[in-house]
Amino acid sequence: MQATEVKAGMVVRVEGRACKVVEAEIKMRAGQINNLVKFRLRDLDTGRLSELHVRPEERFEELDLDRHTMEFLYSQGDTYTFMRPDTFDQIELAGEQVGPARPFLQEGMALPVEFFEGRPVSIAFPPTVELRVEQTAPAVHSQQDSTWKEATLENGVVVKVPLFVDQGEMVRVETETGRYVERVRAERKRGS
Repeated sequence: MQATEVKAGMVVRVEGRACKVVEAEIKMRAGQINNLVKFRLRDLDTGRLSELHVRPEERFEELDLDRHTMEFLYSQGDTYTFMRPDTFDQIELAGEQVGPARPFLQEGMALPVEFFEGRPVSIAFPPTVELRVEQTAPAVHSQQDSTWKEATLENGVVVKVPLFVDQGEMVRVETETGRYVERVRAERKRGS
């Protein structure tokens, strides 16, 4: 496949090494001279991040990943243990394999774990998670929703939330960045 067809989340071979594409950005310039495709890659063997700049017509070999839904059991230091519910097989992943979303792991959470050539290499986190606000300043209901305050979530992560968010409420947070997305409203039951 050509460089312009490579997307984030794919695994490709780069200089003989298997790498997961973290970001892919195409930079097209007028006249199509000096066009570039910029990749941010994670080496599946070492976990190291690197950048690669190539011409759009450069070719890559896409590699297959297997995915198995696994349950997060516990962490000990920088090691995270998961179990496959259908076979009860357990695997351990290092913190760099889990990625930047590791503060959002919760015991019992079911997540797709990605395998390459039979070994676990990464976790496919959902784009957002819902968590309860454990501690924050009292809610202020004003016309402004562009003013922010700090809130500590049930997992200990501190995020910036709008002034109207109160302690005990559920909020949606991006797993990749830890950024507040929105308040989660409880569904109201309809009377009969």
